[in-house]
Amino acid sequence: MEKYVKETKMDLDKLIRENIKTMQSYSSARDEFQDYEKKMIYLDANENPNENGINRYPDTQQKSVKKMLSEIKKVSKNQILLGNGSDEVLDLLFRAFCEPNKDNVITLPPTYGMYGVLANLNAIENKEVLLNDEFEPNIEQILSEVNENTKIIFLCSPNNPTGNSFSDESIVTLLKNFNGLVVLDEAYIDFSSKESWLAEINDYPNLVISQTLSKAYGMAGIRLGILYASTEIIAVLNKIKPPYNVNVLTQNKALEKLENTKKISKQVSDIQIEKEFLFKHLDQVKFIEKIYPSDANFILIKVDNANKRYQQLLENGIVVRNRTTQPLCENCLRITIGTSAENLKLINTLKVL
Repeated sequence: MEKYVKETKMDLDKLIRENIKTMQSYSSARDEFQDYEKKMIYLDANENPNENGINRYPDTQQKSVKKMLSEIKKVSKNQILLGNGSDEVLDLLFRAFCEPNKDNVITLPPTYGMYGVLANLNAIENKEVLLNDEFEPNIEQILSEVNENTKIIFLCSPNNPTGNSFSDESIVTLLKNFNGLVVLDEAYIDFSSKESWLAEINDYPNLVISQTLSKAYGMAGIRLGILYASTEIIAVLNKIKPPYNVNVLTQNKALEKLENTKKISKQVSDIQIEKEFLFKHLDQVKFIEKIYPSDANFILIKVDNANKRYQQLLENGIVVRNRTTQPLCENCLRITIGTSAENLKLINTLKVL
């Protein structure tokens, strides 16, 4: 891949939409007076004054949560954006950098479906470049699809639904040869043997990393997505984000759970053990034709008839994900790692189908 490496230099100013450059962001009461944890009489935000724990607007910048994430992830607070799930922070990237009915992004199916949905929602062309047979990015084809209106390339690693992590070489080649944003979705990184790319965030100004508290951290219900990028990119996104996009309950629950990272690490370890259990026993199921390697908390399997097996599992009270309609995933089912009891029931059910 050396022939592609030419060290392109990203000009962030050229990526930002013109109307975003000139717009005036909304200034809320909590933006104008930020030290609101002080004991004051607050008559500035038209809130109900009767204290009940949720009568006040939340911190617009989620400073306490960012401080804790900064310490855990070893990233500056000014390089963190929080949102109502990863979908919101990804949507903000489209709104800030992609001109509707003009620009395009590149996605790599089979992958997380929301990239394409958000592109369509924002009237942005989605250029799909299929992964190769090894579920790795086709670098030559990706770069051949890039034109002056290509603003973002989306990479999901570990990838959903395939479960594999992309090679470092592929990611570096795109970072060095594309002068737009390379968004690396690391929703499943905590289950991977590979290190997060967060340590490289300051080495590549076009690198944007999304993570979540929904998977390893066990907080899917609170909807908290995280974006890491340069301070310049985060500043642009802060300019356009809704002022109170992360509510008080979400911030408080995140702080509570993040205080106990040992428990989270134990749960991740348990999930890894259960994944090995499934790998071992899935291999004994007669109609499973292939079990794909996984760096995530799920396993993709190829079966004789995905629609039939999916329905049979439903009839036995087990819900998996049928991915047979996705590119390169014909007759494939995606199975999330459950508890020990759930995984045992799954295996026992599969063996008698």
